Amino acid sequence: MKAIQLEKPHSFRMIDVAEPPAPGPDEALVRVHRVGICGTDIGGFLGKMPYFSYPRIPGHELGVEVVAVCEEVRNLRPGQRCSVEPYLNCQSCYSCRRGHTNCCESNQTLGVHCDGGLRAHFLLPARKLHPSGKLSFEQLALVETLAIGCHAVNRAQPQPNENVLVIGAGPIGLSAIEFSRLSGAKTMVMDMIESRLDFVRRHLHIPDTILTRNDGDELKRLTELTHGYLADVVIDATGSNRSMGHALDYCAFAGRLVYVGITQQEISFPHAPVMHRRELTVLASRNALPGDFTRIIKLIEDGQLDTRPWISHHADFDEMIKTFPDWTKLETGVIKAMVKM
Repeated sequence: MKAIQLEKPHSFRMIDVAEPPAPGPDEALVRVHRVGICGTDIGGFLGKMPYFSYPRIPGHELGVEVVAVCEEVRNLRPGQRCSVEPYLNCQSCYSCRRGHTNCCESNQTLGVHCDGGLRAHFLLPARKLHPSGKLSFEQLALVETLAIGCHAVNRAQPQPNENVLVIGAGPIGLSAIEFSRLSGAKTMVMDMIESRLDFVRRHLHIPDTILTRNDGDELKRLTELTHGYLADVVIDATGSNRSMGHALDYCAFAGRLVYVGITQQEISFPHAPVMHRRELTVLASRNALPGDFTRIIKLIEDGQLDTRPWISHHADFDEMIKTFPDWTKLETGVIKAMVKM
């Protein structure tokens, strides 16, 4: 069968791979219908993603159909539509035993550390499939993106009377915005691209946005929006070490800062005048947990999350290699690109 492989940065190729065998114990054979393109995929293509290994079949945002299951599997049946939880954890390390499966010490993320979904069929652990009888394959492929933001917001636990600032309105920032909004906190968004802020205002109904010009006006604007208190929670989804270092400046006294973006560079900030004086809490957020997928599927089914505005670009499987470089360019206005298998 055909698969798309990222051989090295900037170089996709179509390859032939063997059809998978019948599912073994606790496995399911799935057919891939939709693959969402993530910042991780773009970072891998550009050679900027620290966890990416080559050559690799990308694809971890997946809407799939169950084709067959081992007879011991009881939670799935052929024909079901599912979202895929793409973090393959060992189940036995210290992190896994404590329920932190998102940061398994031997984690293998589909399409990053091991081959992913840009192929017709492959085998998965049945426990990594989350079925829905209502959602489309495109909606199911969006669940993983939303789960990243869900977990980031859960790390900070914002309360309804608090102010939340999300820095960076790319797909991961947008997902964090959705769950900040659902928490009942006052949500504000900062980005350096006006078109992204316009998307936030029109489609996510967040009126309080801040355009970054790196001239100090953004701090003044945040101070006005919070009546002088700044943000109780700051979520930085930029992946920029410069932004991540400055993010502490936006935190209120006793505030929490969550880094959900990834950088390979060092992050620096003054300790005594900002972090220590304000007694700030700095948190990392990696991947997501199984319960996040279950929650998100239910929220979409119930109409509390509207995925319709998210998908801005499409390509068929055979067109993806030619089309992909355009998706890396800001001027194309990509929110979320989707590959139809």
